[in-house]
Amino acid sequence: MNAIVDLPKNQLSSVGKNIPIYKERGQREVFCGLTGIIWLHRKIQDAFFLVVGSRTCAHLVQSAAGVMIFAEPRFATAIIDDRDLAGIADAHDELDRVVKSLLTRRPDIKMLFLVGSCPSEVIKLDLSRAAQRLNKEFLNQCRILSYSGSGIETTFTQGEDACLASLVNEIPKQVQAEEKNLLIVGCLPDVVEDQFQRLFNELGISQVSFFPPKNSQQKIEIHSNTQYLLAQPFLAETARLIEERGAKRISAPFPFGIEGTSAWLKAAANQWKINTQKFDEVTQPKIERAQKALARYIPMLESKRISFFPDSQLEIPLARFLSQECGMKVLEIGTPYLHKQHLEAELELLPEHSRIVEGQDVEKQLDRCRADKPDIVVCGLGLANPLEAEGITTKWSIELVFSPVHGYEQAADLAELFARPLNRSMRLAA
Repeated sequence: MNAIVDLPKNQLSSVGKNIPIYKERGQREVFCGLTGIIWLHRKIQDAFFLVVGSRTCAHLVQSAAGVMIFAEPRFATAIIDDRDLAGIADAHDELDRVVKSLLTRRPDIKMLFLVGSCPSEVIKLDLSRAAQRLNKEFLNQCRILSYSGSGIETTFTQGEDACLASLVNEIPKQVQAEEKNLLIVGCLPDVVEDQFQRLFNELGISQVSFFPPKNSQQKIEIHSNTQYLLAQPFLAETARLIEERGAKRISAPFPFGIEGTSAWLKAAANQWKINTQKFDEVTQPKIERAQKALARYIPMLESKRISFFPDSQLEIPLARFLSQECGMKVLEIGTPYLHKQHLEAELELLPEHSRIVEGQDVEKQLDRCRADKPDIVVCGLGLANPLEAEGITTKWSIELVFSPVHGYEQAADLAELFARPLNRSMRLAA
């Protein structure tokens, strides 16, 4: 049964292999961009994220981060209360007061992000102007930027895109091109970044930098002699701004799984004219080790049927990895947004007749899921418990963003994230 064929023809397009892409517009189930703070604050180690929002925003970030009460994290919420909403207090004056108090108490903060939310956007609080005003006051002490983490018409990984876009705008423009360099764009856990750095060094690509950097003081070069690789598929606005500086994107699959990582590295190696023998010498030992580790999980995943609900924008690369390297049967790939240029190489590697849905009408997708009867569903937290109650095994998509899943060393760990819930369901059924 394939209920999706009932979609109107004007909502249908196709890519590579003539794979149809169906578009849905309806009720959605996604987190907001504030969630991105949870991994962004770990990455940029001297930055602080100040959410300008409601108590609901504060509870969301606090519960997602799981920070203990005696810890001093690098994020907080400036609460918009009834006085702000009623216009009794000047929200800009209140924000200035909170920022001054924060930076006085925490002189270690070298970069402060003012993060917009649904409430701050509803009352038209202009955080970009506030950032400009405060930057003048705290010149040479702290850089202050702003971006929107609102959940209005966005999905949660776009919080990272908005944050990195604001960082690109802060990088000084270079009129004259410097030496050719490679820029890796997208948040990666430190362990993964270090692994990739070693791989690039072994290949002979020395001018490599990662964006965002671990430290806000680290210099990032973007100019006409820059080539960049996306590490995450949800950075459309960041990529656009980088290309406006003259940088050129290297088209490649994303580094999920062994084959995805090899293709990603090979795309860069080709641009630096590294011969195949050298590439194989560097990568083959890593590939063999990763294959041995991955082999443990293939019996659990092989021939199992999986469906993706749209949530993180990682769905297409993950579907490619699970079908190509783990032998899973992908029934439906739902994704909130699909950037055809950035995902061009991934789409070519998907199985023919893949069912791809961009956008969401959650009730229709639930109906298709029940009809398909997949062995496992990848979805957001809001849908996981109801589906589990119906006897459908689920995997939280947000965990795939929090966890180290890129590269050779993590290929088996990525497979285990899907094998674990299947194994749990099997044990419960026994």
